[in-house]
Amino acid sequence: MILPIVAYGDPVLRKETEAITKDYPNLDTVIENMFETMYEARGIGLAAPQVNLPIRLFIVDATPFEDDEDLSEEEQQFVSTFKKVFINARIIEESGDEWAFNEGCLSIPDVREDVFRKPNIVMEYEDENFNKHKESFSGIVARIIQHEYDHIEGILFTDKLSPLKKRLIKSKLANISKGKVGIDYKMKFPNAKKKR
Repeated sequence: MILPIVAYGDPVLRKETEAITKDYPNLDTVIENMFETMYEARGIGLAAPQVNLPIRLFIVDATPFEDDEDLSEEEQQFVSTFKKVFINARIIEESGDEWAFNEGCLSIPDVREDVFRKPNIVMEYEDENFNKHKESFSGIVARIIQHEYDHIEGILFTDKLSPLKKRLIKSKLANISKGKVGIDYKMKFPNAKKKR
């Protein structure tokens, strides 16, 4: 089932998310719906708060990057099969020199900005079967994970922009929260006069 993606300005995007356990109701369906929703919106990651669930869950599918010529052959190979579910994730280490990458977000359509992040992360998480993992990620995959991880921490990529950049996109963000944006996927706007 395709779920509406919550737009910028909705309080759920700022909520502290809760850890979940094996007995979280209908978790398989939630995950399935999130993948369906993400693909419908042509995204590469989606966090539970973006579909109005304040829980520590996000999904990533980096496979669209497999043909990206900016990536090394090794990295293209790695992303070509990278599709994962992250539950109760914790980034325990970030390292390396920060690098800029032009990021966007399904909750903030039509806004793309360069965001600086460290290239390497170490994280602990559980998969959809609640098996525990401790893994290192780098490059574009680390970047996608950091972006989605921020969502479960109540952080948006726009928070990482300079004060000047924030001022420049302020009215765009206000319009997004009101639903004044052209999109071709289901969204829920917190400040819309009427729901779409």
